[in-house]
Amino acid sequence: MTVPTVKLNSGFEMPLVGFGLWKVNNDTCADQVYNAIKAGYRLFDGACDYGNEVECGQGITRAIKDGLVKREDLFIVSKLWNSFHDGEQVEPICRKQLADWNVDYFDLYIVHFPIALKYLDPSVRYPPSWTTADGKVELGKASIQETWTAMESLTDKKLARSIGVSNFSAQLLMDLLRYARVRPATLQIEHHPYLTQTRLVDYAQKQGLAVTAYSSFGPLSFLELDLKDAHGTTPLFEHDIIKGIAEKHGRTPAQVLLRWATQRKIAVIPKSNSPTRLAQNLQVNDFDLEASEIESISALDKGLRFNDPVAYGLDIPIF
Repeated sequence: MTVPTVKLNSGFEMPLVGFGLWKVNNDTCADQVYNAIKAGYRLFDGACDYGNEVECGQGITRAIKDGLVKREDLFIVSKLWNSFHDGEQVEPICRKQLADWNVDYFDLYIVHFPIALKYLDPSVRYPPSWTTADGKVELGKASIQETWTAMESLTDKKLARSIGVSNFSAQLLMDLLRYARVRPATLQIEHHPYLTQTRLVDYAQKQGLAVTAYSSFGPLSFLELDLKDAHGTTPLFEHDIIKGIAEKHGRTPAQVLLRWATQRKIAVIPKSNSPTRLAQNLQVNDFDLEASEIESISALDKGLRFNDPVAYGLDIPIF
């Protein structure tokens, strides 16, 4: 199955549908990545704080060894964690992550959050977290400009083909674009019908950044984290509007939610343990929603953000 792509401002093509690796268990991760490749996935979205990059690399290495794909067929994404924002720490941690994945370059390397935490050596604690080894939040001193300059050097050294940002506001993008020698290729944000972030999406796309949505299914991704809003909000799969549109098109609610994004050129990175849903999530670009259907889904917006440090009890009000 051929997945449509979006051309990045760096000149590379990025698949519109990928496989997200957040909360994929270590004991099943290698097999899930391998099976996702067999199912047709080519984009894999990871991060060092997910704690499973070694296993991701094992799955990819096995798939390449078995002849399922070549390295150049894959689009591998990883992220720079907050505690590695100091300019001199960016390249070393990127190289560590590349070694974990067992690859020579990332197709896309992203600044995970627009906040610097105090550096903590990986030998002390890894995967990294919002807090230090003793459970405290300690902010770092690196500016976004310092971090971005170091990110740009990764492209110079061919360690990353493209670089991008995640969880940035429009104001931070405006600032970054003033001094960026290498423009960010992508913006990754929480994006679902309960949090459409329309102005941010429009601004990023007008500036030539491809937008990637995470948590496309809204509260479903956060139930196990016991967030109050996740448990108190109607699941999108059960919403009458989503269900009605799905029934009309002979699709699943998940496929409708993903198509709502990809039809507007927003990339998505769902994950699933089910082989059936794995295949279904790839089959979201062979039908079109009507303009009125897209509008009715977008009208569900509540400005409801789930992936917020404050929701996890951290005094880091970045949104």
